[in-house]
Amino acid sequence: MAITFSDLHTESGLKSLDEFLSGKTYVSGDQLTKDDIKVYAAVLEKPNGNLFPNASQWYHCVSSKLATRFPGKAVGVRTAGQADLAEAAPAKVEKEAPAGDDDDDLDLFADETEEEKKAAEQREAAKAPAKKKENMKKLEESVRSIEMPGLLWGASKLVPVGYGIKKLQIMMTIVDDLVSVDTLIEERLTVEPINEYVQSCDIAAFNKI
Repeated sequence: MAITFSDLHTESGLKSLDEFLSGKTYVSGDQLTKDDIKVYAAVLEKPNGNLFPNASQWYHCVSSKLATRFPGKAVGVRTAGQADLAEAAPAKVEKEAPAGDDDDDLDLFADETEEEKKAAEQREAAKAPAKKKENMKKLEESVRSIEMPGLLWGASKLVPVGYGIKKLQIMMTIVDDLVSVDTLIEERLTVEPINEYVQSCDIAAFNKI
């Protein structure tokens, strides 16, 4: 059966709420529900603890719960319509009947919906190409940062490997008496800090002049 709280901006309305909350922590049961949020929104400010101890304690509990969900610092606002300027309109809050219409209301404590999860996944997917491009840029920069007498880096390109993965293919010219390919790979390309980007090295083609 629906419960109606009227005139919660007046002492008489707060008195009825205070009497209802006697022996209760929340409006419906022992956990915070949408019923508490609706009533909380209709109460303009924390009730006087001396006049309405039950309502005051309930208001404090709801405020504490909401504070953990919304950690930002509030400056305090009030809303008013045209009718409120002449006379405050009575507030009427009804407890939801079990009609299964919860989906139409805002649930501040609900788990993430499938639509929200899908939207988050799409946002992450949109970021992925930019992240990959940035990583490949850092990969090439780290390779070209290696400087040795007799080593000259040339043109480069990204070659598709499969499943959206690409590898860096880069040309280099070396003076055989000054640079050892094995030493270059084992001691320069696959050690810290470059190995953060370089997973493996192989020689695609080798031409000796």
